[in-house]
Amino acid sequence: MENEHLEQEEIFSQVLRAGRRTYFFDVRATKAEDYYLTVTESKKFTHDDGSFHYKKHKIYLYKEDFTEFNEMLKSATDYILNEKGDEVISERHQKDFKRASEFDDESEAIKSTESFTDVNFEDI
Repeated sequence: MENEHLEQEEIFSQVLRAGRRTYFFDVRATKAEDYYLTVTESKKFTHDDGSFHYKKHKIYLYKEDFTEFNEMLKSATDYILNEKGDEVISERHQKDFKRASEFDDESEAIKSTESFTDVNFEDI
């Protein structure tokens, strides 16, 4: 007998790779053949010995919640962009990050950002 908790195959799927995280957007069908969305965040963790594992978090979103979910997501992301702009500051979390005030001179600060490349997900 099949396990009833096994998820249905994806009907439609999209993947967003974002650094150590990957987001999966999968459309699936209920037993009644209605559709719902699963959003899965998979984050890669590396052990000291070089081996790695993934932690996954999943949400299930049903049609009756789409409108309100979309409105709240848009509201929250608009708030963040309005308050903080769209500049990505994740390099501050890197072990070797230095604040501009920590550089010996301005030329060292400029050199530290010269190696970055703008990446558009559409190019990947």
